[in-house]
Amino acid sequence: MMTAFCHHSKIVGKKRMLMDKVERLISIIMILLKKELVSANEFAQLFNVSKRTILRDMDALSLANIPIYAVHGVNGGYGIMQEYKVDKRLLSSSDLQNILTALSGLEQIFLPEEVERTIKKIEAMVGQLALNRAIYLSFYAWEGRSELLETLKTCQESILKKRLVLFDYTDKDGTITQRMIEPYELHFSESTWYLKGFCLDRQAYRSFKLARIDHMTMDTRVFPSRDNSTTQGHEAPYLPQLITIKAWIAPSIKDQIIERYGRKNLEVQHSGVLLATMEIPHNQLGFQFLASFGRQLKVVEPQAYVEDFQQYLAQMLAHYSS
Repeated sequence: MMTAFCHHSKIVGKKRMLMDKVERLISIIMILLKKELVSANEFAQLFNVSKRTILRDMDALSLANIPIYAVHGVNGGYGIMQEYKVDKRLLSSSDLQNILTALSGLEQIFLPEEVERTIKKIEAMVGQLALNRAIYLSFYAWEGRSELLETLKTCQESILKKRLVLFDYTDKDGTITQRMIEPYELHFSESTWYLKGFCLDRQAYRSFKLARIDHMTMDTRVFPSRDNSTTQGHEAPYLPQLITIKAWIAPSIKDQIIERYGRKNLEVQHSGVLLATMEIPHNQLGFQFLASFGRQLKVVEPQAYVEDFQQYLAQMLAHYSS
């Protein structure tokens, strides 16, 4: 039994590695469509792989009859011929469908003009495959997202060019400080963008909400990557500590709870009411989320959380009563 399990795990691992390679190859093609030259080191840092892996990727693209050319020297790198056609044998219809679906989901939350152009390029290259884009993702067209675009673009450019960024940052208490950081990664969680990097003022890795950043500028100075920047970049220090709670919920919000926590966390009681088990931040963010359901949800345990939530609701009520 153990041997069969190990064999299955190896197969799954190989499939995942193959899919990662296909996605990386497509990303390389799309980047080279937009840029004249990109070095192997830049690609290696972008995809978090070794330079040797990138060299093998370039060989694979060349073998697939995609005209990749190399320019040697200090300012050299890899480019792609303008008149090339994607070899249809390189990609399956399902591979391209997945890429188009993922890009479609980014249209309204991240650099919509550039993403839309990328989608059109892929569709133009694989038109003979007659893709049917049956999946569409849509988001609220909040005005605040459009205001973040310039900050997002500056973050992207500074990460790519390894340039320091300077900005004013307002913390949750309203205190404004000026920060200079080495930017390493942009992260989107729920409805919030974060910039993760090494803060020179605090001499530590930090995550910054983009909505709290003002007057961001990209410095002329270039910074070298720190040895542990990749490891630190994938941590999530901004995630609050979660606590498991139980709450009665109305049938009208059952679908919302399922989408967030899954069906396994719902129990139907003898009276027909639903008991949900949820992991919630034990702070104001968690209270705000629960309060958004109004009378359709009632927290029942643990008692300490119930009391803190009651105090939050009482303070909210007092705010409107005064």
